[in-house]
Amino acid sequence: MARIVELTDLSDPRLDVYARLTEHQLKSRRHPEKALFIAESAKVISHALDAGYVPVSLLMEERQLVPSAPLLERCGDVEVYTARREVLASLTGYELTRGILCAMRRPALPTVEEVCGHARRLAVLEGIVDPTNVGAIFRSAAALGMDAVLCTPTCCDPLHRRSVRVSMGTVFQIPWTFLGETSGDWPGPGLERLRALGFRTAAMALTDRSAPVDHPALAQSDRLAIVLGTEGDGLSPATVAGCDHTVKIPMSHGVDSLNVGAAAAVAFWELRIR
Repeated sequence: MARIVELTDLSDPRLDVYARLTEHQLKSRRHPEKALFIAESAKVISHALDAGYVPVSLLMEERQLVPSAPLLERCGDVEVYTARREVLASLTGYELTRGILCAMRRPALPTVEEVCGHARRLAVLEGIVDPTNVGAIFRSAAALGMDAVLCTPTCCDPLHRRSVRVSMGTVFQIPWTFLGETSGDWPGPGLERLRALGFRTAAMALTDRSAPVDHPALAQSDRLAIVLGTEGDGLSPATVAGCDHTVKIPMSHGVDSLNVGAAAAVAFWELRIR
């Protein structure tokens, strides 16, 4: 059963995970067995628990204790730090939108081969550094027919607190992993790895030779990886040159492009397995 701890000392080192550790420190590459991430809101935490993620502790407003009783029961023997809303805001530096945070263990990531084993549609995220965009893409990928997501080594961590929140917990519902460990693993080696697994690759890029996203050849691909680039710069020239197809979403009214999150949703819907 969860143990309720009323906060009296905001300098308590047990609260560092919520207030004083950076995302990089939480990830702890040096000590992966101690690596953590933060899940926010009862719904997101529930999705994480459903997927087998292990809670370490929770931080919540006092008023959330009673309505959160079923969730706390699922979390088992962990400490639940609680205080009034304004006290928690002074600790974290922001008001808890949903009144509850949970520190959870980071699991070991699956291999690319494990993630891609039965997949027919992949989303590949190249260097997307905005956690909001990453979270939005994961939500669309889960909802619109993608089987898995691969992130290049320079991509934002999908378990960044904001990514998890914006994804509404879908980062726990769709398989994902990193496609390599260093910047040298992408694009050349990464694209070759995808080809070896039987995937055609489609670079989402605005070029003179880009085919429309509804081109029949794309939909007919048995295994297709949709490659998306960071906001502003888009995909690197080497990535575009190395992909099998270059694809664009035709624009109207003089609009040059969509936000990468919106573009991803359109591409996922159009290129899903029918």
